[in-house]
Parts: sequence; C-alpha cells; structure tokens
Amino acid sequence: MLPLQIHLTLPPWIGDAVDADRRYAGDEERVGLAIALSRHNLEHAGGGPFGAALFDANSGRLIAVGVNRVIPLSCSVAHAEIMAMMIAQQRLGRYRLNEDGRHYVLATSSQPCCQCYGATVWAGIDELLIGARTDDVQELTKFDEGPLPADWIGELERRRIAVRRDILRDQARTVLAAYGASGAVY
Repeated sequence: MLPLQIHLTLPPWIGDAVDADRRYAGDEERVGLAIALSRHNLEHAGGGPFGAALFDANSGRLIAVGVNRVIPLSCSVAHAEIMAMMIAQQRLGRYRLNEDGRHYVLATSSQPCCQCYGATVWAGIDELLIGARTDDVQELTKFDEGPLPADWIGELERRRIAVRRDILRDQARTVLAAYGASGAVY
C-alpha cells in the first residue's frame, strides 16, 4: 500500500527560541526573528541556514515560523518559507491566508528561491520582507536558488505583494557565511 500522508516537523528547539506571545512591530523586528531562526537552525544542525516568520500585518502577532528542513526530512520542498506558510495555513484553516481580509507579512532571512517565490504568490501573502539577497546566498553557500522572472519584484507588486529587502542584510549574510565556511551540508 502507498503511504497516505506526510509528516513534516520543525525542530524541537523552536519552542525555546520563539516568544509566541510577543508582538513584532516593525520590519527589522520581523526579519530579525527570521535571521535568529536561521542562526539557531545552523547552530543546532537542524537544516540549512534559512528562517522565516509569518505575521498578522496589523497587530504584529506571530502566526507561524519555519526553518529549512530539507535534508533532515528528506523533502525538497521543506524550505523555511514553505514550512511557515503551511503551518500558518493549518493554524488559520485556509490555504489563502488573506482570504479573511487581513494582511499577512512573510519575513525571510534570505530572498525566496524560485519555489518559495511561487508559493508566496498563491499563499495570500501581502508583504514580503527580505534579509539577504539571492546573490548573497549563492556567493556565500553552495545553494542554487533557481530562476526567477527578470522583474520578480515587479511581478509580486503587480499582484499587490509589497517587497522590501536588504533588511538587516549584514546580519543575514553573517549566518550564510558561517554556514558556507563550516562545510556543512544540511
């Protein structure tokens, strides 16, 4: 018989690293959490050096977090952004997050790859906050982020998804550089 379900999990340290009751007021606090998650994931060998957090735009309430879990879970789609979006979708009970009229922010430690870019379009994200750029990821690690449209920011903005990048970029680059220098593959 073929398996009928999948089981994806975040690492157990997430509960200690995240204050679920805190309100995250601005872009730097939100991306700062994503970068902290990427750093913890690297330190705990939980997966690649990527973190993401999803927030209610108005209240700053944390809805979900994610870290890269590709190798530990043997799942090529278990990227930080995808994990955060799937957890938020399960928590809120809908596949299109902003269907309720609220606005949602996805904060990422690094610019989404081609897969996470596409998921951002369909998941109902209203704002995308980015730490490091794709160029940083590819310069400092061995990750291939895949192709994006030449005007990827314009494509998102045409779909009413605001994009702000280079938020705490140096901090995000530091995590990527540490991963790249470690020689780790996870």
